[in-house]
Amino acid sequence: MKKRILVVILCLACLGAYAQKKRTKRPPAKKPATTTRQAATRRPPAQVQPDNVTSQQPLAATDTVRKVGGKPFERPLDGYYKKTNILSARVTPYPNLREVDVAFAKRVWREIDVREKMNQYLASPKRRLIDVLLDAIVAGELTAYDPTPGKKDDVGGDEFSTPLTGSQARGRLASDSSVVEKRDKDNNVISSSMVAGEFNPDSVLKFRIKEDWVFDKQRSIFEPRIIGIAPLIKPKGAGSLDIDFQPAFWVYFPDARPILATKEVISRNSDATGLSFDDVFMKRIFTSYIVKESNDKDERIKDYAQGIDKLYESERIKKELMDWELNLWQY
Repeated sequence: MKKRILVVILCLACLGAYAQKKRTKRPPAKKPATTTRQAATRRPPAQVQPDNVTSQQPLAATDTVRKVGGKPFERPLDGYYKKTNILSARVTPYPNLREVDVAFAKRVWREIDVREKMNQYLASPKRRLIDVLLDAIVAGELTAYDPTPGKKDDVGGDEFSTPLTGSQARGRLASDSSVVEKRDKDNNVISSSMVAGEFNPDSVLKFRIKEDWVFDKQRSIFEPRIIGIAPLIKPKGAGSLDIDFQPAFWVYFPDARPILATKEVISRNSDATGLSFDDVFMKRIFTSYIVKESNDKDERIKDYAQGIDKLYESERIKKELMDWELNLWQY
């Protein structure tokens, strides 16, 4: 028994000595890590430009178009509904008229003054009648005709015999040309050139209408049918008020109706009227006065009446037309 105890004690002493020896043992020195030498790339020192030297690199063009979420700019709707009916409007054609059905016909010429209160919408800055006609002529959608009278096949100048180009029609509405001088530093004239005047739409104050009043015995209707319309201007260089307005060009009204039907009139009463320029002429929503009726001498009212008598004569012709229709139905 004593031997076993001595053996156990000896074993424990050996284990303690061995553990003490391992604790005091010096750890081996770490070997330096072997690193591969890499060739360092040296960057050249940055060149610092002086403050007074500006860079010669061009500036990149900046996109000024407003983009939302990477999409191109879309103009917002001006209002709470979109007007589409006027854009798709179609012309209501006249009923067919045969020569044998015409029991009576009278041709008259009227003038519409846009300065009158009832006609002021025709000269609204938002949409003028002259702008609608001229834009269509310049775009080639409508033909303008020369109003110069005296030709063999067009004595009055209103029979649509000679077409005009868009530039010619616009030139007839432009103001007088002006001379632009080029001077040197000593204020001496070097050269001069003629510059065409610009067109002012506010200078068109009147329109002339050529129409036929026809009684159709087939339908028993006495109605007017507009043939042509012409903007009136003062002749160039005419400073006197005694000189009458003259047509700048004539437009064949049946050809202009499809264009006028898609252009909305600006009304003073309501923005939802939906009236087009074609509706204005077909429904006679304007005031005018007669300046001429067809006669054997081809005389205008101003050729035999002056002053207030011209207005009286205009009203007499108008009443004569109405009386002719009324007399048909009196027994």
